[in-house]
Amino acid sequence: MPEILTTGLSIVLLAGVFQGSCLVFAKWTRGWAWENYWLIFSLFAYLICPWALALATVPHLGQVYAGAGGAALFWALLFGVGWGLGALTFGLGVEAVGLALGYAVILGVAATSGTLVPLIVNPPENFSWQVGAVTGLALAIMLIGVAVCSAAGRWKEKPVHEGGRSYRRGVLICVASGLLSACGNFGFAFGAGLAERARALGASPESAGNVLWALLTIPVFLCNAGYAVRLLRRNRTAVSFRKSPAWNGLMGMIMGVTWLAGMATYGAGAGRLGALGTSLGWAILMSTMVLVANALGILTGEWNGAPRQSRRQLGAGVAILLLAIAVLGYANHLRAAG
Repeated sequence: MPEILTTGLSIVLLAGVFQGSCLVFAKWTRGWAWENYWLIFSLFAYLICPWALALATVPHLGQVYAGAGGAALFWALLFGVGWGLGALTFGLGVEAVGLALGYAVILGVAATSGTLVPLIVNPPENFSWQVGAVTGLALAIMLIGVAVCSAAGRWKEKPVHEGGRSYRRGVLICVASGLLSACGNFGFAFGAGLAERARALGASPESAGNVLWALLTIPVFLCNAGYAVRLLRRNRTAVSFRKSPAWNGLMGMIMGVTWLAGMATYGAGAGRLGALGTSLGWAILMSTMVLVANALGILTGEWNGAPRQSRRQLGAGVAILLLAIAVLGYANHLRAAG
């Protein structure tokens, strides 16, 4: 394998570790509600870090945006709104069902929608029956994996009189998040002209995509911060900011920095993979995220009280998802090579 591909794959693997682990730090906050730490996370992940990274790595950033076409800016911001709702439901879904199950369901649905929607809206010219068959097989396997993972977590469900709808509601939130999270990838694809302009003005191939992260995450921040502020007022939890503010604030900041590190690192790694970035790179990213999130979920005690059968079901579901992602990567590779 050429050295540039080896380096690209290594970078994508690192991105998966960052993305799969960023929310684990929420487990170590003290006395804060979800909306407290999510507001701090959103501030760093979706506003401060993306713009700091873009300003530090992209020369003539103002000129890049000033010379961009209105269509590119419009699509980037529109998909950013969808991504913002996906990020919001991501946090709510993981909070409801845990890292292991949340990541499995969300990423399974995201991979399915992220593949199916572009094929329906804009079918590629080289989309052959062979690619279609392999893609269909991957999506069918992925939906089975999502169903198995969802069934594995039913041990958490309580009787209705004890609030038993919360688990089912959490799974539905994860499904919604998976459907909406694909908007980030769509925004990156539709805004490719901005990255090309950044390269023309002196940005390196690895950092050119940072102009898109900074733009896409503006509506993401507004969606997430707005909802968090609403909950702070409704639940009267703003006073919780007084509890261990330095430690909890540090955890929220680390969450945000780790999330952005994953996104930026993936962009750099995928760029080194060329045409394989949207196929092999995407499959490896999601696979690594699922594995890391499940490992951390188990290590932090999310499944301590689970029956043995449920643990086996979760393992089987994750294995099915990884198989589906591998098949999906192969299908995208066939399409790129066609």
